[in-house]
Amino acid sequence: MSESGKKIDIDKIDLDKMKEGTTDKPGTIAFPHHSGSAIIKPTDRGKIKGRAVSAMHEQTDRQMNQLYEQMQLLAKQANDLKGRVEISERIYLAKINFEPLINHTYYMYEGPDGKDILSLIAPNEWGRSNSKMNYLATVKLLADHTWEILDKAA
Repeated sequence: MSESGKKIDIDKIDLDKMKEGTTDKPGTIAFPHHSGSAIIKPTDRGKIKGRAVSAMHEQTDRQMNQLYEQMQLLAKQANDLKGRVEISERIYLAKINFEPLINHTYYMYEGPDGKDILSLIAPNEWGRSNSKMNYLATVKLLADHTWEILDKAA
């Protein structure tokens, strides 16, 4: 007798079919179809999806952090460029008695009249004659004709 209480008719069992398997299309059933089949365990789809979603969030968070760092770098570069433009405008409004050359260092002073002066002479090269000049910064002319501040007065 079987577990359901019904008798099994041994004459109706097709032994050849049992050797081949229990179906003509074994790939469509959710269980092993003969004794040599691989073990098929049901998967916890929620666990698989949970891991996939967690991995997706981890990956996208890492990429978002990289983008944020790149944005911070770009913002810093934009602020630096803005600062160079501002100082460049101030230098070009200053009194300049020579033609500045690219990649050369110059010195910015405030004259006795309060106007800016660009000079070839460093603060330590003036001697006593610079008593009326106030040192502001050491600057360098860049190839794009903006100025880089190398040193600033305290």
